[in-house]
Amino acid sequence: MDQYDVVVIGGGPGGYVAAIRCAQLGLETACIDKWLDPEDKPALGGTCLNVGCIPSKALLDTSHHYHRLQHEFADHGIKTKGASIDIKQMMARKQDVVESLTGGIAALFAKNKVTWLQGHGKLLAEKQVEFTPHAKGKRKQKAGIIEADNIIIATGSVPAPIDTLPVDDNRIVDSTGALSFTEVPKRMAVIGGGVIGLELGSVWSRLGAEVSVFVRGDQFLPAVDTHLATAALKELTSQGLDIRLKTVTKAAKATARQVTLTIEDEKGEQELKFDKVLVATGRRPNTDGLDAVEAGLNLDERGYIVVDELCRTNLAGVYAIGDVVRGPMLAHKASEEGVSVAEHIAGESSHINYATIPWVIYTWPEIAWVGMTSQELTKSGVDFKEGVFPFLANGRARAMGDISGMVKIISDAKDDTILGVHIIGPGASEMIAEAVLAMEFSASSEDLARTIHAHPTLAESMHEAALGVDKRSIHI
Repeated sequence: MDQYDVVVIGGGPGGYVAAIRCAQLGLETACIDKWLDPEDKPALGGTCLNVGCIPSKALLDTSHHYHRLQHEFADHGIKTKGASIDIKQMMARKQDVVESLTGGIAALFAKNKVTWLQGHGKLLAEKQVEFTPHAKGKRKQKAGIIEADNIIIATGSVPAPIDTLPVDDNRIVDSTGALSFTEVPKRMAVIGGGVIGLELGSVWSRLGAEVSVFVRGDQFLPAVDTHLATAALKELTSQGLDIRLKTVTKAAKATARQVTLTIEDEKGEQELKFDKVLVATGRRPNTDGLDAVEAGLNLDERGYIVVDELCRTNLAGVYAIGDVVRGPMLAHKASEEGVSVAEHIAGESSHINYATIPWVIYTWPEIAWVGMTSQELTKSGVDFKEGVFPFLANGRARAMGDISGMVKIISDAKDDTILGVHIIGPGASEMIAEAVLAMEFSASSEDLARTIHAHPTLAESMHEAALGVDKRSIHI
């Protein structure tokens, strides 16, 4: 029987980071991962690197370049004729990006002496894991029972299925399918107006598809500050996305050529035809094949593994991190939990501030936020003040030609502690890091207002919004 200090089940952003950090701390570590790439080769990185965060950003960047070429470059004096998009090359580039990063993780495993077990891991009692290797592959690995002093479950999440919208991986697809179209669909429907739906809807809309986004609720991006959500709805609609709120998708019938959707909105029931339908209504924790219940692991009513503040499960020596436990399904949240658990196992102190986890939606303009929204604070009765500065008045944004959006800073009315920062605009995903750092140090809006920002930069909008909390912005 093989024995390790730590066995990690899952090689995504939570699992591979946990495994590397455990090894750095001197723990003999193995990571079991069952992912296979399109050529049936084992690949680390989980959903995020293989069919999630990384490939979607590759396509978002390519489609953004193409959109700018078609609609914005003329304003810069750049004239082109006959530009076209090569979908096959775009997909090849996307896959090159994926493979370079997944291969990099394999190299990091080798560097840190993490044992990579390629196959399936099933949790057993008494800190044991049953390992079943892939049936085929270059590396012949031995099946058997593995014993570990500590086990970290990092099996991630999978798309949540909907009975009325059965995914066929042809006409009706989930996010994985929408990352691999071989041509631009003429008409495309997106079911769900969350992060995945808006990002992938934006990709294909920029490339020429007529995209309709059907949102069941009456609010657009309800988790986002209403100030930003309103701006985002206006901006994305102006780009061509047909976003329909209060619309229920009741049925779908797919043929070899198209999909007929039955929807119901304020006008009643209708039938609409599309070339492709993306089902992006959320994800669920992935405990399939883990035999969690049989091993005595506690799950909540939604299927998440129950953990405490240190990610410990009810089983001694067994931890769980990432999408399979409570909290936001974000890669960086999973990674930080992986580091925290590794350091706890090694006897070091560890802590995660869940109140300062940043969120990003990679549309254009980007949407990023950290902390509380104005609607949450109003509902909870907290007295607050806020400053808003538009990119319209920012010199760098003007020079770039990207003037949509704003920075909004919310602080406590009593002591000026920053409670939330919300950005919609160019570079929002990068700018939000300053806000996270400020909140980690319990900074006030006055602290940001007194921090000198280089000129001309987009980040000056953060400075001006901080000044605006006390109604003293300079440039508006």
